[in-house]
Amino acid sequence: MSTVERVEVELLDLALHSPFVTALRRATRVESVVVRVTDSDGRVGLGEAPQNWQVLGASVAGSAACLEGPLRDAVLGRSADPAETWPLIDRAVAGNSAAKAALDCALHDLLGSSALRVSTLVTVPVGEPAEIAEAARARVAEGFRTLKLKVGTDAATDVARVSAAREGAGPGVALRVDANTGWDCFEAVQVIRALEDAGVDLQLVEQPVGRRDLLGMAHVRRHVETPVMADESVFDLDDLVEVVRHEAADLVNVKIAKAGGLTPALELARVARAHGLGVSVGCMLESAVGVGAAAALAEQVGCDVDPDLDGAWWLAEGATYADLVSYADGHLVRMER
Repeated sequence: MSTVERVEVELLDLALHSPFVTALRRATRVESVVVRVTDSDGRVGLGEAPQNWQVLGASVAGSAACLEGPLRDAVLGRSADPAETWPLIDRAVAGNSAAKAALDCALHDLLGSSALRVSTLVTVPVGEPAEIAEAARARVAEGFRTLKLKVGTDAATDVARVSAAREGAGPGVALRVDANTGWDCFEAVQVIRALEDAGVDLQLVEQPVGRRDLLGMAHVRRHVETPVMADESVFDLDDLVEVVRHEAADLVNVKIAKAGGLTPALELARVARAHGLGVSVGCMLESAVGVGAAAALAEQVGCDVDPDLDGAWWLAEGATYADLVSYADGHLVRMER
């Protein structure tokens, strides 16, 4: 087995083609760190640590310092096999899940990236009802068959926004909502029940309440018919155990940058399924490097609902690494490297 010879970092600052607005933030750019690992056979693997203050608490500066410091020290001269190296990565530093994820994914990438074609949803950000309806029509015309509508900024108008999305999307298109922790449990029940009564036909509701409010999320799950998906509430196995213990969710959204890498994300999906939870895979706003790794995870675990792989779809034309993936007819296509 080859060994790790070099670990190098590259900072990315990429524009979005349109604003990405959620209950947590308004983004117009993607900032992240790409790590490039070279092994003793001369192969190169890539991984990405996206910056997302509100979810990951990770900064570009912090991830770069972690990768150039304790994480590089932990793997230089060691086996490039991610199964052997992951424990070294995990013990090298507390927290820093995005930096760990970048390095672990780069080691997996050393083994080769096969071509993939995976279905994906596309996100409809927070906006006015008329804007949302138009965006939904446009995305369906482009071939997307699942839309994720961002809500949670104003419970009083969320029903109108989601109803507008259904009107724009038409029947036969899966529609889910993501509150990104924006509601309390009582608002969540009120809005979801109103949407059920309106016949909007939601596939699921994602992260209706705060990350640590598992009692609240369990309350929501008990009082609505729509399945509940945990996202921000599940970073690692300890989080998943608590979700299972509280019976707080029907599904879990596994993200590499939260889990700390492809290696722990695969284990997270396995344990979730063993406890009867449905599994999907998501990504952050990030370049094609990170989204390509998420596509590989989705391919391996076999998602129970369409994964969320649209992070690179939001990038303006000409973005760095854009040639690694493309979008067509509601699918992400990853090129072979």
